[in-house]
Amino acid sequence: MSDHEQQQPAPRRGKVLEALARAERRVFTRPAPKSAKAQVKFLLTRAKGSTQALAERLGVSRRTVERYRAGTLTTPQKRLRAALVEETESEWQPQVRAQVRQQAATSSGMMVDVTAYFGFTCTGSSDDGRERQITTDISPYYAKQILDLQEAGATEEDLHPIVAEAVTESYFTEWGTRADGLRADLINVQAIEFML
Repeated sequence: MSDHEQQQPAPRRGKVLEALARAERRVFTRPAPKSAKAQVKFLLTRAKGSTQALAERLGVSRRTVERYRAGTLTTPQKRLRAALVEETESEWQPQVRAQVRQQAATSSGMMVDVTAYFGFTCTGSSDDGRERQITTDISPYYAKQILDLQEAGATEEDLHPIVAEAVTESYFTEWGTRADGLRADLINVQAIEFML
């Protein structure tokens, strides 16, 4: 069995985590490396030259990493290609990413465009839950919580309640000016995008 056949399945992130990753990629000032060789070389610099550490991170053998670095292998299989892109983009331009995250968490907040089923809890509420498409601002307070949870390795289920609270504050209660006590639950996210 070859190194490629022994690869582990790619881990799947949820829609909210993917949307946060896409929002961060949009703030890059330079494009991330595209070829497998360039991605491996970049990731090796981040791994301080350790082919073994990078191989473990990508879920492949050390020899596979060496082959991509040397250029003898050039076209990774789908799982490895996805892992290379994800790992490269997660390490690319950390200072730019940190500045944008800091700004979102302290002053500008962020924007969310979400299509999901929203269920409601409130005394006297006559509005039944239903699927909605909502675009709204998220305050820096909630932006910080969302970004901190993402940084701490939160799961999709950990992020849904905080995103629901943020949308409730800005969209449903209009920053506390109406529908006092309303609580919305974010269920079955169809699509979501964040703008930092």
